[in-house]
Amino acid sequence: MLSPAAPLALTVLSTSLDPDSRSAWLAELAAGELRSSGHTVTHLDLRREPLPPFDNAQGEGGCYAHPGAERYHRAIREADGLFLAAPVYNWGLGSGAKALVELTGSSDEERGLHGAWFDQPVTFLISGGLDHGYLSHGAFAFGLMVDFRCVVNPDFVYATSAHWDAPGVPGEWLRGRLTRTVERGVDLAARLRGRDYRSVWEL
Repeated sequence: MLSPAAPLALTVLSTSLDPDSRSAWLAELAAGELRSSGHTVTHLDLRREPLPPFDNAQGEGGCYAHPGAERYHRAIREADGLFLAAPVYNWGLGSGAKALVELTGSSDEERGLHGAWFDQPVTFLISGGLDHGYLSHGAFAFGLMVDFRCVVNPDFVYATSAHWDAPGVPGEWLRGRLTRTVERGVDLAARLRGRDYRSVWEL
């Protein structure tokens, strides 16, 4: 894998709650490739580090007070780039991804939390059931662009069960697709690192 001159801080987010999640396999493989290239990787998995339902309640007892809220917020906010792994259900991304963005994209001024996703480069790693669900993450990606000015990597992974040789073992096509996607996600993050602006809520 091609690497920038300086290592990047990259966050891999696995948002499926399925114990046998194929999108989680994609996250594991991507994190491994990133680490092997010398990058600093924060890999968070909602199955191991769950988040509460989003209620936007400020103060104690609300979602922002959950011990995982600040950890996810920081991992997203401070990364040079993000890799978001998610399953497709009913022609859209699974609820874990949406809940994650709802919590970490909102602000709690009492805790100094401002929407974490602003201006982040985002690469999607998607697991679906059917080939023709290929663009099921499109509306979600558009939301990140419009709400948070995220820069979405046009290279992404969309894999079905047919693309795996065994649990956690990608077939030849998927291996190549994942490597190319990760490489281009790294390239995008490196090119955008160090920008001297930060977007904010405008509407």
